[in-house]
Amino acid sequence: MTTYTHTADADVSADVLFRFLADPRNLPRYFPQMTAAEPEGGESVHVEAEVHGHHVDGEAWVRPDESARRLAWGAEGPDDYHGELQIDEAGAGRSRITVALHSVRETAGDEVQKGLEQTVAALAQAATADGDAAQRQ
Repeated sequence: MTTYTHTADADVSADVLFRFLADPRNLPRYFPQMTAAEPEGGESVHVEAEVHGHHVDGEAWVRPDESARRLAWGAEGPDDYHGELQIDEAGAGRSRITVALHSVRETAGDEVQKGLEQTVAALAQAATADGDAAQRQ
């Protein structure tokens, strides 16, 4: 199994960032391939994506731990794809996010790492915009 990790800071509080990420309906806002994510009760989430020119739909799971600001997720399948993220305070309305991805799939490691870094940047930007909008209301 291969593990990829990335840590980045975001200009949004840890609580706001965690609430944003714990809602699976926000997945398409920061995963460019994801076209839909709908909670189905409990940990189950129905997901749809465009992957390498093909429409894919399936079931995934999401396990938020609000008190620890930790989130685990995964999808059944041959790649045994799963991961977790941790949100920590980084001072004065900022947060630090650490993401780890695990997969048995053999891929180009640099490509996966670059994708992970781009996704973390996109989710921090989307959560910041969401947090700014919530503060204006």
